[in-house]
Amino acid sequence: MAKNCKFVTLNMTYKKTLDYLFAQLPMFHRIGAAAYKANLDNTYALMDVLKQPQTKFKTIHVAGTNGKGSTSHMMAAVLQEAGYKVGLYTSPHLKDFRERIRINGKMISQQKVVNFVNQHQKHFDKIKPSFFEWTVGLAFDYFAEKKVDIAIIEVGLGGRLDSTNIITPELSIITNISFDHTNLLGNTLELIAGEKAGIIKKDIPCLISERAILTEEVFINKAKKEETLLFFTEDLVKVKAVKQTFKKGKLNLVYKVSSSKKEMLCDLPGTYQTKNIATIYAACAILNSFSDFKIGLTKIEKALTKVTETTGLKGRWQVLNNKPLVIADTGHNEAGIKEVLKNIKLTPYKNLHIVLGIVNDKDVNKMLSLLPKKAIYYFCKASIPRALDEKELQLLAAKHKLIGTIFKTVSKALATAKKTAHKDDLIFVGGSTFTVAEVV
Repeated sequence: MAKNCKFVTLNMTYKKTLDYLFAQLPMFHRIGAAAYKANLDNTYALMDVLKQPQTKFKTIHVAGTNGKGSTSHMMAAVLQEAGYKVGLYTSPHLKDFRERIRINGKMISQQKVVNFVNQHQKHFDKIKPSFFEWTVGLAFDYFAEKKVDIAIIEVGLGGRLDSTNIITPELSIITNISFDHTNLLGNTLELIAGEKAGIIKKDIPCLISERAILTEEVFINKAKKEETLLFFTEDLVKVKAVKQTFKKGKLNLVYKVSSSKKEMLCDLPGTYQTKNIATIYAACAILNSFSDFKIGLTKIEKALTKVTETTGLKGRWQVLNNKPLVIADTGHNEAGIKEVLKNIKLTPYKNLHIVLGIVNDKDVNKMLSLLPKKAIYYFCKASIPRALDEKELQLLAAKHKLIGTIFKTVSKALATAKKTAHKDDLIFVGGSTFTVAEVV
Protein backbone atom coordinates (compact mmCIF):
# COMPACT_ATOMS: atom_id res chain seq x y z
CA MET A 1 0.00 0.00 0.00
CA ALA A 2 1.13 3.54 -0.72
CA LYS A 3 1.86 5.57 2.38
CA ASN A 4 -0.53 8.25 3.63
CA CYS A 5 -3.36 7.12 1.38
CA LYS A 6 -6.78 6.88 3.00
CA PHE A 7 -9.70 4.95 1.60
CA VAL A 8 -12.97 6.81 2.13
CA THR A 9 -15.92 4.42 2.22
CA LEU A 10 -18.74 6.97 2.42
CA ASN A 11 -20.51 7.52 -0.90
CA MET A 12 -17.78 5.66 -2.74
CA THR A 13 -18.48 5.53 -6.47
CA TYR A 14 -17.51 2.76 -8.85
CA LYS A 15 -15.00 5.00 -10.61
CA LYS A 16 -13.39 6.06 -7.31
CA THR A 17 -13.26 2.43 -6.24
CA LEU A 18 -11.38 1.42 -9.40
CA ASP A 19 -9.12 4.47 -9.13
CA TYR A 20 -8.20 3.36 -5.63
CA LEU A 21 -7.52 -0.21 -6.71
CA PHE A 22 -5.49 0.79 -9.76
CA ALA A 23 -3.44 3.20 -7.65
CA GLN A 24 -2.88 1.01 -4.62
CA LEU A 25 -2.56 -2.55 -5.85
CA PRO A 26 0.21 -3.76 -8.19
CA MET A 27 -1.44 -4.58 -11.53
CA PHE A 28 0.40 -6.97 -13.83
CA HIS A 29 -1.31 -5.98 -17.05
CA ARG A 30 -0.18 -2.37 -16.51
CA ILE A 31 3.27 -2.63 -14.93
CA GLY A 32 4.33 -6.21 -15.65
CA ALA A 33 6.63 -8.44 -13.59
CA ALA A 34 6.75 -6.11 -10.58
CA ALA A 35 3.14 -7.08 -9.83
CA TYR A 36 3.77 -10.83 -10.02
CA LYS A 37 3.64 -12.76 -6.72
CA ALA A 38 5.58 -16.04 -6.82
CA ASN A 39 3.48 -17.75 -4.16
CA LEU A 40 -0.14 -18.24 -3.11
CA ASP A 41 0.18 -16.84 0.41
CA ASN A 42 -1.90 -13.73 -0.24
CA THR A 43 -4.59 -15.72 -2.03
CA TYR A 44 -4.94 -18.15 0.84
CA ALA A 45 -5.11 -15.22 3.27
CA LEU A 46 -7.87 -13.61 1.21
CA MET A 47 -9.81 -16.88 1.07
CA ASP A 48 -9.62 -17.10 4.86
CA VAL A 49 -11.13 -13.62 5.12
CA LEU A 50 -13.86 -14.52 2.61
CA LYS A 51 -14.64 -17.87 4.32
CA GLN A 52 -13.36 -20.13 1.52
CA PRO A 53 -15.77 -19.23 -1.29
CA GLN A 54 -13.83 -21.37 -3.78
CA THR A 55 -15.18 -24.50 -2.05
CA LYS A 56 -18.82 -23.51 -2.59
CA PHE A 57 -19.15 -24.02 -6.36
CA LYS A 58 -17.77 -26.36 -9.01
CA THR A 59 -15.17 -25.25 -11.51
CA ILE A 60 -13.23 -25.96 -14.69
CA HIS A 61 -9.66 -24.64 -14.69
CA VAL A 62 -8.11 -23.43 -17.97
CA ALA A 63 -4.42 -22.68 -18.45
CA GLY A 64 -2.18 -22.26 -21.51
CA THR A 65 -0.11 -19.76 -23.44
CA ASN A 66 -2.58 -19.14 -26.26
CA GLY A 67 -6.23 -20.12 -26.62
CA LYS A 68 -7.18 -20.21 -22.95
CA GLY A 69 -9.40 -17.13 -23.21
CA SER A 70 -11.30 -18.37 -26.25
CA THR A 71 -11.59 -21.86 -24.75
CA SER A 72 -12.91 -20.45 -21.47
CA HIS A 73 -15.55 -18.39 -23.23
CA MET A 74 -16.57 -21.30 -25.48
CA MET A 75 -16.82 -23.62 -22.49
CA ALA A 76 -18.99 -21.11 -20.63
CA ALA A 77 -21.25 -20.70 -23.67
CA VAL A 78 -21.68 -24.45 -24.04
CA LEU A 79 -22.52 -25.05 -20.39
CA GLN A 80 -24.93 -22.13 -20.42
CA GLU A 81 -26.62 -23.52 -23.53
CA ALA A 82 -26.93 -26.84 -21.68
CA GLY A 83 -28.99 -25.09 -19.01
CA TYR A 84 -26.46 -24.44 -16.26
CA LYS A 85 -25.84 -21.22 -14.33
CA VAL A 86 -22.26 -20.48 -15.33
CA GLY A 87 -19.67 -18.18 -13.82
CA LEU A 88 -16.78 -17.01 -16.00
CA TYR A 89 -13.54 -15.51 -14.72
CA THR A 90 -11.04 -14.27 -17.30
CA SER A 91 -8.28 -11.68 -17.65
CA PRO A 92 -7.28 -9.13 -18.68
CA HIS A 93 -10.30 -7.01 -19.59
CA LEU A 94 -10.49 -4.97 -22.78
CA LYS A 95 -12.83 -2.08 -21.93
CA ASP A 96 -14.49 -2.57 -18.57
CA PHE A 97 -12.91 -4.22 -15.51
CA ARG A 98 -16.20 -6.08 -14.98
CA GLU A 99 -15.62 -8.12 -18.15
CA ARG A 100 -13.42 -10.33 -15.97
CA ILE A 101 -16.33 -11.59 -13.88
CA ARG A 102 -19.58 -12.74 -15.47
CA ILE A 103 -22.50 -15.03 -14.74
CA ASN A 104 -24.38 -16.32 -17.79
CA GLY A 105 -22.69 -13.61 -19.82
CA LYS A 106 -23.76 -10.73 -17.58
CA MET A 107 -20.99 -8.70 -15.98
CA ILE A 108 -20.80 -8.27 -12.23
CA SER A 109 -22.57 -5.08 -11.13
CA GLN A 110 -20.67 -1.91 -10.31
CA GLN A 111 -22.32 -1.83 -6.91
CA LYS A 112 -21.09 -5.33 -6.06
CA VAL A 113 -17.53 -4.23 -6.82
CA VAL A 114 -17.93 -1.13 -4.65
CA ASN A 115 -19.48 -3.07 -1.79
CA PHE A 116 -16.78 -5.74 -1.87
CA VAL A 117 -13.97 -3.21 -1.68
CA ASN A 118 -15.70 -1.18 1.03
CA GLN A 119 -16.24 -4.30 3.10
CA HIS A 120 -12.74 -5.74 2.76
CA GLN A 121 -10.42 -2.78 2.28
CA LYS A 122 -9.08 -3.06 5.83
CA HIS A 123 -7.97 -6.60 5.01
CA PHE A 124 -6.25 -5.33 1.85
CA ASP A 125 -4.21 -3.03 4.10
CA LYS A 126 -2.97 -6.02 6.08
CA ILE A 127 -2.57 -8.58 3.29
CA LYS A 128 -1.34 -6.21 0.56
CA PRO A 129 -2.63 -8.30 -2.35
CA SER A 130 -1.94 -7.65 -6.00
CA PHE A 131 -4.71 -6.39 -8.25
CA PHE A 132 -5.09 -9.90 -9.67
CA GLU A 133 -5.24 -11.53 -6.23
CA TRP A 134 -8.03 -9.34 -4.95
CA THR A 135 -9.91 -9.77 -8.24
CA VAL A 136 -9.78 -13.55 -7.80
CA GLY A 137 -11.19 -13.04 -4.31
CA LEU A 138 -13.99 -10.86 -5.68
CA ALA A 139 -14.84 -13.39 -8.40
CA PHE A 140 -14.93 -16.38 -6.08
CA ASP A 141 -16.96 -14.48 -3.49
CA TYR A 142 -19.45 -13.43 -6.17
CA PHE A 143 -19.82 -16.89 -7.69
CA ALA A 144 -20.40 -18.40 -4.26
CA GLU A 145 -22.94 -15.72 -3.32
CA LYS A 146 -24.88 -16.21 -6.57
CA LYS A 147 -24.72 -20.01 -6.28
CA VAL A 148 -23.48 -20.77 -9.78
CA ASP A 149 -23.64 -24.40 -10.90
CA ILE A 150 -20.13 -24.19 -12.27
CA ALA A 151 -17.52 -21.52 -13.03
CA ILE A 152 -14.92 -21.49 -15.78
CA ILE A 153 -11.72 -20.12 -14.25
CA GLU A 154 -9.00 -18.90 -16.60
CA VAL A 155 -5.46 -18.88 -15.25
CA GLY A 156 -3.89 -15.44 -15.27
CA LEU A 157 -0.21 -16.34 -15.65
CA GLY A 158 1.49 -19.71 -15.62
CA GLY A 159 -0.49 -22.09 -13.46
CA ARG A 160 1.44 -23.51 -10.52
CA LEU A 161 1.70 -20.20 -8.66
CA ASP A 162 -1.29 -18.45 -10.20
CA SER A 163 -3.84 -17.08 -7.74
CA THR A 164 -6.57 -19.20 -9.31
CA ASN A 165 -4.71 -22.40 -8.45
CA ILE A 166 -6.50 -22.94 -5.17
CA ILE A 167 -9.54 -24.59 -6.70
CA THR A 168 -10.33 -28.29 -7.02
CA PRO A 169 -11.97 -28.43 -10.44
CA GLU A 170 -14.06 -31.00 -12.26
CA LEU A 171 -11.60 -30.79 -15.14
CA SER A 172 -8.29 -29.07 -15.85
CA ILE A 173 -7.54 -27.91 -19.40
CA ILE A 174 -4.16 -26.79 -20.75
CA THR A 175 -4.57 -25.30 -24.20
CA ASN A 176 -1.15 -24.55 -25.66
CA ILE A 177 2.48 -24.09 -24.70
CA SER A 178 4.51 -21.37 -26.39
CA PHE A 179 7.07 -18.75 -25.46
CA ASP A 180 5.54 -15.95 -23.37
CA HIS A 181 6.45 -14.35 -20.03
CA THR A 182 9.78 -16.16 -20.20
CA ASN A 183 11.21 -13.87 -17.53
CA LEU A 184 8.74 -15.39 -15.06
CA LEU A 185 7.93 -18.85 -16.37
CA GLY A 186 11.23 -20.01 -17.83
CA ASN A 187 13.04 -19.74 -21.14
CA THR A 188 12.37 -23.25 -22.46
CA LEU A 189 9.09 -24.85 -23.48
CA GLU A 190 9.70 -27.61 -20.94
CA LEU A 191 10.00 -25.10 -18.08
CA ILE A 192 6.91 -23.21 -19.24
CA ALA A 193 4.98 -26.48 -19.53
CA GLY A 194 6.08 -27.35 -16.00
CA GLU A 195 4.49 -24.16 -14.70
CA LYS A 196 1.27 -24.78 -16.64
CA ALA A 197 1.23 -28.40 -15.44
CA GLY A 198 0.98 -27.03 -11.92
CA ILE A 199 -2.81 -26.99 -12.28
CA ILE A 200 -2.91 -30.79 -12.68
CA LYS A 201 -4.30 -32.21 -9.44
CA LYS A 202 -4.79 -35.60 -7.86
CA ASP A 203 -7.80 -37.51 -9.21
CA ILE A 204 -8.88 -34.58 -11.41
CA PRO A 205 -8.86 -35.42 -15.14
CA CYS A 206 -6.75 -33.14 -17.30
CA LEU A 207 -7.08 -32.39 -21.01
CA ILE A 208 -4.11 -31.18 -23.06
CA SER A 209 -5.15 -29.38 -26.25
CA GLU A 210 -1.95 -29.84 -28.25
CA ARG A 211 0.51 -32.71 -28.18
CA ALA A 212 4.10 -31.55 -28.67
CA ILE A 213 7.36 -33.51 -28.49
CA LEU A 214 9.07 -31.13 -26.06
CA THR A 215 6.20 -30.88 -23.58
CA GLU A 216 4.28 -34.15 -23.77
CA GLU A 217 6.42 -35.93 -21.18
CA VAL A 218 6.12 -33.01 -18.76
CA PHE A 219 2.35 -33.49 -18.63
CA ILE A 220 2.49 -37.28 -18.61
CA ASN A 221 4.92 -37.30 -15.69
CA LYS A 222 2.90 -34.77 -13.72
CA ALA A 223 -0.31 -36.75 -14.26
CA LYS A 224 1.42 -39.94 -13.08
CA LYS A 225 2.67 -38.16 -9.98
CA GLU A 226 -0.83 -36.89 -9.21
CA GLU A 227 -2.41 -40.25 -10.07
CA THR A 228 -4.91 -38.73 -12.43
CA LEU A 229 -6.22 -39.31 -15.95
CA LEU A 230 -4.56 -37.38 -18.76
CA PHE A 231 -6.13 -36.88 -22.17
CA PHE A 232 -4.86 -35.30 -25.39
CA THR A 233 -7.52 -33.64 -27.53
CA GLU A 234 -6.30 -35.18 -30.79
CA ASP A 235 -6.87 -38.67 -29.35
CA LEU A 236 -10.54 -37.86 -28.76
CA VAL A 237 -11.60 -35.59 -31.61
CA LYS A 238 -10.23 -33.74 -34.62
CA VAL A 239 -11.64 -30.55 -36.10
CA LYS A 240 -10.70 -28.88 -39.37
CA ALA A 241 -11.54 -25.48 -40.80
CA VAL A 242 -13.49 -25.57 -44.04
CA LYS A 243 -13.72 -21.84 -44.81
CA GLN A 244 -14.63 -18.44 -43.44
CA THR A 245 -17.99 -17.05 -44.42
CA PHE A 246 -20.19 -14.02 -43.80
CA LYS A 247 -23.57 -14.68 -42.21
CA LYS A 248 -25.92 -11.93 -41.04
CA GLY A 249 -23.15 -9.38 -41.55
CA LYS A 250 -20.66 -11.32 -39.41
CA LEU A 251 -17.61 -13.35 -40.31
CA ASN A 252 -17.93 -16.97 -39.19
CA LEU A 253 -15.75 -20.06 -39.28
CA VAL A 254 -17.15 -23.12 -41.02
CA TYR A 255 -15.71 -26.30 -39.49
CA LYS A 256 -16.10 -30.05 -39.54
CA VAL A 257 -15.64 -32.55 -36.71
CA SER A 258 -13.88 -35.79 -37.68
CA SER A 259 -16.83 -37.93 -36.62
CA SER A 260 -19.30 -36.06 -38.85
CA LYS A 261 -19.65 -34.88 -42.45
CA LYS A 262 -21.83 -31.98 -41.37
CA GLU A 263 -20.52 -28.43 -41.73
CA MET A 264 -21.02 -26.25 -38.66
CA LEU A 265 -20.49 -22.62 -37.74
CA CYS A 266 -18.50 -20.88 -35.04
CA ASP A 267 -18.85 -17.13 -34.64
CA LEU A 268 -15.17 -16.86 -33.68
CA PRO A 269 -13.83 -16.86 -37.25
CA GLY A 270 -10.06 -17.27 -36.82
CA THR A 271 -8.95 -20.60 -38.28
CA TYR A 272 -6.83 -21.11 -35.15
CA GLN A 273 -10.10 -21.60 -33.28
CA THR A 274 -10.30 -25.15 -34.67
CA LYS A 275 -7.85 -26.18 -31.92
CA ASN A 276 -10.08 -24.64 -29.28
CA ILE A 277 -13.27 -26.05 -30.81
CA ALA A 278 -11.76 -29.55 -30.75
CA THR A 279 -10.83 -29.01 -27.11
CA ILE A 280 -14.42 -28.07 -26.29
CA TYR A 281 -15.80 -31.26 -27.86
CA ALA A 282 -13.18 -33.31 -26.01
CA ALA A 283 -13.82 -31.52 -22.71
CA CYS A 284 -17.55 -32.15 -22.97
CA ALA A 285 -16.93 -35.84 -23.60
CA ILE A 286 -14.79 -36.00 -20.46
CA LEU A 287 -17.36 -34.11 -18.40
CA ASN A 288 -20.11 -36.44 -19.64
CA SER A 289 -18.06 -39.44 -18.49
CA PHE A 290 -16.51 -38.21 -15.24
CA SER A 291 -18.80 -35.54 -13.79
CA ASP A 292 -22.43 -34.77 -13.06
CA PHE A 293 -22.52 -32.29 -15.95
CA LYS A 294 -24.15 -33.62 -19.12
CA ILE A 295 -23.84 -31.78 -22.42
CA GLY A 296 -25.50 -32.97 -25.62
CA LEU A 297 -23.89 -32.61 -29.03
CA THR A 298 -26.59 -30.27 -30.31
CA LYS A 299 -25.96 -27.94 -27.35
CA ILE A 300 -22.28 -27.73 -28.26
CA GLU A 301 -23.04 -26.99 -31.90
CA LYS A 302 -25.62 -24.32 -31.09
CA ALA A 303 -23.47 -22.65 -28.43
CA LEU A 304 -20.50 -22.30 -30.76
CA THR A 305 -22.59 -20.29 -33.24
CA LYS A 306 -23.06 -17.53 -30.67
CA VAL A 307 -20.08 -17.41 -28.31
CA THR A 308 -19.66 -13.63 -28.59
CA GLU A 309 -23.37 -13.03 -28.02
CA THR A 310 -23.50 -15.38 -25.04
CA THR A 311 -20.27 -14.39 -23.30
CA GLY A 312 -19.24 -10.98 -24.64
CA LEU A 313 -15.87 -12.19 -25.95
CA LYS A 314 -14.10 -9.65 -28.18
CA GLY A 315 -10.80 -9.25 -30.00
CA ARG A 316 -10.51 -12.67 -31.64
CA TRP A 317 -10.19 -12.05 -35.38
CA GLN A 318 -12.93 -9.47 -34.88
CA VAL A 319 -14.22 -7.53 -37.88
CA LEU A 320 -14.48 -3.84 -36.99
CA ASN A 321 -15.23 -2.35 -40.42
CA ASN A 322 -15.87 -3.20 -44.04
CA LYS A 323 -14.48 -1.32 -47.05
CA PRO A 324 -11.78 -1.12 -45.96
CA LEU A 325 -11.88 -4.35 -44.03
CA VAL A 326 -10.56 -3.78 -40.50
CA ILE A 327 -9.79 -6.82 -38.36
CA ALA A 328 -8.38 -6.89 -34.82
CA ASP A 329 -6.83 -9.81 -32.99
CA THR A 330 -5.20 -10.07 -29.57
CA GLY A 331 -2.43 -12.51 -30.61
CA HIS A 332 0.61 -11.13 -28.81
CA ASN A 333 3.45 -13.65 -28.85
CA GLU A 334 5.30 -15.78 -31.38
CA ALA A 335 2.65 -18.49 -31.65
CA GLY A 336 -0.18 -15.95 -31.65
CA ILE A 337 1.39 -13.86 -34.41
CA LYS A 338 1.95 -16.98 -36.54
CA GLU A 339 -1.76 -17.79 -36.31
CA VAL A 340 -2.66 -14.20 -37.20
CA LEU A 341 -0.47 -14.37 -40.31
CA LYS A 342 -2.17 -17.61 -41.42
CA ASN A 343 -5.51 -15.81 -41.33
CA ILE A 344 -4.18 -12.73 -43.11
CA LYS A 345 -3.06 -15.01 -45.96
CA LEU A 346 -6.58 -16.44 -46.17
CA THR A 347 -8.13 -12.97 -46.39
CA PRO A 348 -8.41 -11.35 -49.86
CA TYR A 349 -7.09 -7.79 -50.02
CA LYS A 350 -5.36 -5.35 -52.37
CA ASN A 351 -2.90 -3.79 -49.90
CA LEU A 352 -2.11 -4.68 -46.31
CA HIS A 353 -1.99 -2.07 -43.54
CA ILE A 354 -0.88 -3.05 -40.02
CA VAL A 355 -1.59 -0.95 -36.94
CA LEU A 356 0.95 -2.29 -34.48
CA GLY A 357 1.52 -1.75 -30.76
CA ILE A 358 3.55 -4.09 -28.55
CA VAL A 359 4.26 -4.28 -24.82
CA ASN A 360 7.87 -4.01 -23.73
CA ASP A 361 8.24 -7.34 -21.93
CA LYS A 362 7.67 -9.46 -25.03
CA ASP A 363 10.29 -10.85 -27.40
CA VAL A 364 9.73 -7.89 -29.70
CA ASN A 365 12.41 -8.78 -32.24
CA LYS A 366 11.06 -12.31 -32.63
CA MET A 367 7.57 -10.98 -33.27
CA LEU A 368 8.82 -8.37 -35.74
CA SER A 369 10.86 -10.96 -37.63
CA LEU A 370 7.64 -12.82 -38.44
CA LEU A 371 5.69 -9.87 -39.83
CA PRO A 372 5.35 -9.26 -43.59
CA LYS A 373 7.67 -6.70 -45.17
CA LYS A 374 5.13 -5.88 -47.88
CA ALA A 375 2.78 -3.96 -45.60
CA ILE A 376 2.24 -0.35 -44.59
CA TYR A 377 2.88 0.02 -40.87
CA TYR A 378 1.37 2.40 -38.33
CA PHE A 379 3.43 2.10 -35.14
CA CYS A 380 1.63 3.18 -31.98
CA LYS A 381 1.58 2.90 -28.21
CA ALA A 382 -1.29 1.66 -26.06
CA SER A 383 -2.05 3.78 -23.01
CA ILE A 384 -0.46 1.53 -20.37
CA PRO A 385 3.01 1.82 -18.75
CA ARG A 386 4.11 -1.54 -20.21
CA ALA A 387 3.56 -0.39 -23.79
CA LEU A 388 6.69 -0.05 -25.92
CA ASP A 389 7.36 3.51 -27.03
CA GLU A 390 6.21 3.99 -30.62
CA LYS A 391 9.54 5.56 -31.66
CA GLU A 392 11.51 2.63 -30.25
CA LEU A 393 9.13 0.21 -31.96
CA GLN A 394 9.68 1.98 -35.29
CA LEU A 395 13.47 1.74 -34.89
CA LEU A 396 13.33 -1.95 -34.01
CA ALA A 397 10.95 -2.63 -36.89
CA ALA A 398 13.26 -0.89 -39.36
CA LYS A 399 15.94 -3.47 -38.55
CA HIS A 400 13.50 -6.07 -39.90
CA LYS A 401 12.73 -3.90 -42.95
CA LEU A 402 9.26 -3.03 -41.70
CA ILE A 403 8.58 0.57 -42.69
CA GLY A 404 5.91 2.89 -41.34
CA THR A 405 5.01 6.04 -39.44
CA ILE A 406 4.53 6.62 -35.71
CA PHE A 407 1.48 7.69 -33.70
CA LYS A 408 1.12 8.52 -30.03
CA THR A 409 -2.19 6.70 -29.76
CA VAL A 410 -3.80 3.61 -31.25
CA SER A 411 -6.91 5.53 -32.28
CA LYS A 412 -4.89 8.05 -34.32
CA ALA A 413 -2.98 5.24 -36.00
CA LEU A 414 -6.19 3.44 -36.97
CA ALA A 415 -7.89 6.64 -38.13
CA THR A 416 -4.94 7.40 -40.42
CA ALA A 417 -4.89 3.85 -41.75
CA LYS A 418 -8.60 4.05 -42.61
CA LYS A 419 -8.08 7.36 -44.43
CA THR A 420 -5.09 5.97 -46.32
CA ALA A 421 -6.48 2.56 -47.24
CA HIS A 422 -8.32 1.70 -50.44
CA LYS A 423 -11.78 0.16 -49.99
CA ASP A 424 -10.39 -3.23 -51.03
CA ASP A 425 -7.45 -3.09 -48.61
CA LEU A 426 -7.08 -4.94 -45.30
CA ILE A 427 -6.20 -3.14 -42.08
CA PHE A 428 -5.03 -5.40 -39.29
CA VAL A 429 -4.85 -4.09 -35.72
CA GLY A 430 -2.81 -6.04 -33.19
CA GLY A 431 0.47 -6.78 -31.46
CA SER A 432 -0.99 -6.79 -27.95
CA THR A 433 -4.24 -7.20 -26.10
CA PHE A 434 -4.02 -3.56 -25.05
CA THR A 435 -3.65 -2.26 -28.59
CA VAL A 436 -6.80 -4.13 -29.56
CA ALA A 437 -8.61 -2.97 -26.41
CA GLU A 438 -8.49 0.62 -27.60
CA VAL A 439 -10.34 -0.03 -30.87
CA VAL A 440 -12.89 -2.82 -30.29
